[in-house]
Amino acid sequence: MKKRQHRRNLKAKTPNQFEYIRAIAESDITVCTGPAGSGKTAVAVGLACEHLNSNKVEKIIITRPVVESGKGLGYLPGSFQEKIHPYLVPVIEEMNAFLGAENVRKLRAENIIEICPLEYMRGRNFHNAFMILDEAQNATFEQIKMFLTRLGRNSRCVINGDIDQSDLIPRLRGALTVCTERLDNTKGVSVVELNEDDIVRNKIIARVLAKLDFWDE
Repeated sequence: MKKRQHRRNLKAKTPNQFEYIRAIAESDITVCTGPAGSGKTAVAVGLACEHLNSNKVEKIIITRPVVESGKGLGYLPGSFQEKIHPYLVPVIEEMNAFLGAENVRKLRAENIIEICPLEYMRGRNFHNAFMILDEAQNATFEQIKMFLTRLGRNSRCVINGDIDQSDLIPRLRGALTVCTERLDNTKGVSVVELNEDDIVRNKIIARVLAKLDFWDE
């Protein structure tokens, strides 16, 4: 007998995560910042999967900047798929948890789930879609602005990132912070901040981050 694959259901694990879910449900655009392990990607991906399963959207678009030591995609060796695969693994793993790996492969083959680098989204528009920009701390201001203008009819957009963990060279950093500040209190836009109390991985992560962040100061 084939063992049935367990699939995760989306459930807020902290009050801030609950507010994050509520914000996405009520807003056209949601911007979320927070440290590693606080649920930024997991919540966004989980809600995207729920929207797809309930036919609220027809497509899921997940993108992220591809940055290696401050350089862009063209710097990396190998084919296009080989270049982007390491960057997509965390997102794919989250989708597998919510939908099942076999179903994710099928939906990707049908282009219902599309995962691509941010650098390849210019000129496109997405209607009836759930759009996620992951790891936005590695995006420039122009890239975030470009992503937002891809938003089409009956679509939702989530931008998330950890402002303390940018791989960009110093002069290009800070775009996520700027966009968060400028979009706050804009009709149709929600801004959510997660913190160390929302870290749902091993609790030692919060203690480690507290020590390392103090050292950076």
